[in-house]
Amino acid sequence: MRKIQYQTQGTCSKVIEVISDDNDIIQDVVFYGGCNGNLQGICRLVKGQKVDDVIQRLNGIRCGAKPTSCPDQLCRALEQLKQVTNA
Repeated sequence: MRKIQYQTQGTCSKVIEVISDDNDIIQDVVFYGGCNGNLQGICRLVKGQKVDDVIQRLNGIRCGAKPTSCPDQLCRALEQLKQVTNA
C-alpha cells in the first residue's frame, strides 16, 4: 500500500489523501475541505480504478474561471503518488 497527503492549490479543498495498492489501483481518496457531497462522489467513483485511468479522465478539468479544480488537483496528487512509488 502507498499513501500520500497532497496539499491542493487553487481549490476550496485543502488536502487530498490517497491510498493505492502495489498494482496502482486506488483504494481510498479523502478530500479535506471543499464541497463535501461532490467530493464524496468523486472519491467513490475513482475507488477501484487504475491511477493512470483516473489521471487521463480528470486531468485539466477547470472550476469556472479557475485554472484548476478538485478533480484536476486529484490528478496532481496521483502524479505525485506515482513519482514517490517510482523513486
